[in-house]
Amino acid sequence: MSIQADITANRSKRNWRHRALMGRCLWWLVTPLFRLSPRQFWVWRVWLLRCFGAQVGAGVHVHPSVRIMIPWHLSIGDQAAIGDAAILYALGPITIGPRATVSQYAHLCAGSHDWRDPARPLIKGPIQIGADAWVCADAFVGPGVRIGRGAILGARAVAMKDLAAGHIGTGNPMQSRVAA
Repeated sequence: MSIQADITANRSKRNWRHRALMGRCLWWLVTPLFRLSPRQFWVWRVWLLRCFGAQVGAGVHVHPSVRIMIPWHLSIGDQAAIGDAAILYALGPITIGPRATVSQYAHLCAGSHDWRDPARPLIKGPIQIGADAWVCADAFVGPGVRIGRGAILGARAVAMKDLAAGHIGTGNPMQSRVAA
């Protein structure tokens, strides 16, 4: 079955309110202050995120090369770490639990489009990364996905469905097994 995309309807739809658009513009202007800060300036980057509405706990490490879209949709628990060049595409809410790690080049994508509708409207699906979980290098977490407490999403794995607490997910599509 083939559905013809209605590009005109997609482009004419307003996905964001005026205030959100202004906030995104301001974040874009401030992003160089975030990205060009020295690696050890953890507190500075956390402060900038909080200024833009992110909820960030104590002792959080966010590397300067992390790409964050819409920081006010972001919640990061105490002592969590976000590695080099990770992407937090927070079109919808992203919650990262305490002591969780999102490794380098990982991509958390809390947005997609409804392919069943010809206008392809935006879907903003929340992502939850549980406490003590680890999203390994270059892994992808799709919209609406939960990575459970203490779970590990292996390097380059693709999670388009939930990963239960204490499980290890590997591959594309992700296969899950209980951690030994």
